[in-house]
This record gives sequence, C-alpha cells and structure tokens, in this order.
Amino acid sequence: MFKPIAIATAVAGTLDILFAMILTVLFGREIGNMLRYVGSGPFPAAMDMGTGGAILGLLVHFGLMAIMATVLILFVRQRPRLLDRPVILGVVYGIITYAVMNLIVVPLRFGAPLPPSALSIATQLFAHIALVGIPMALIAARTLKPATSS
Repeated sequence: MFKPIAIATAVAGTLDILFAMILTVLFGREIGNMLRYVGSGPFPAAMDMGTGGAILGLLVHFGLMAIMATVLILFVRQRPRLLDRPVILGVVYGIITYAVMNLIVVPLRFGAPLPPSALSIATQLFAHIALVGIPMALIAARTLKPATSS
C-alpha cells in the first residue's frame, strides 16, 4: 500500500505545486511568499521564517497530498470496482478534495472561507481535478488493479 501512496503523492504533489508556482509568477507574486503562505496554514509563524518558511510550506503541501493519496488508496482498496473507471473516479475525487479544502480546511484555519473569485474557483478546480484527482486515480488503478489475463 505504501508504493501507490508514495507515487500518487509525488506525482500529484509535483504537478499541483508546479501549477501553483506558475500561477504565482503569472500574477506577479513571489514563489517563496506563496510557499510560506501554505506553511502558515498549520504553522502561522512560517510567514516570518524566510527560506525556512518556504521549505516548510513545501513540506506542508506534500503532507496534504500524502493525506489525499492515502484517503483515496484506502477507499478504493475497499471498493476496487471504482478502479474500472479511473478518470471518472479522479474527477469526482478532485471535486471532493476541492470541497474539503475550501469548505473545511481553509475555514478551520482562517475562520471563514476565503472569498473566491471566479478565476480562483476555476484554477483550483482544474488543479484538484486534472492535477490531483485524475493522476491519483490513474496511479491507484495501475498499481492496485489486478492484471487481467488475456
């Protein structure tokens, strides 16, 4: 079970953080500040920690991805038929992770959901579906689904 979780975490985590970095640069912001902001979720002092805070943000990001991958892998191990349609599973899981992050995680940390703009909703949904949910589901299907004999 460790292998699919590790692969899904590495692939989806890398795709998602690269997309976040690209958006950060396109919006004229600094990648280090974005990473410190991510780290400030569980560690508010990360905003004042310079490079250490940015590294902490990267660790927090991959920690969240590991949680997402673990939940998906544990879920599909109990319901392996879901692996028959990994893209659909990935889309649904991406929407679920988007909802959990924006309706539970962010409000718990910041007291209320961040006011989303249409662009923010679109980019976050894209990231959660195309860069997190679908890759994780494809990896789960590839690593967990028993090979069929021809």
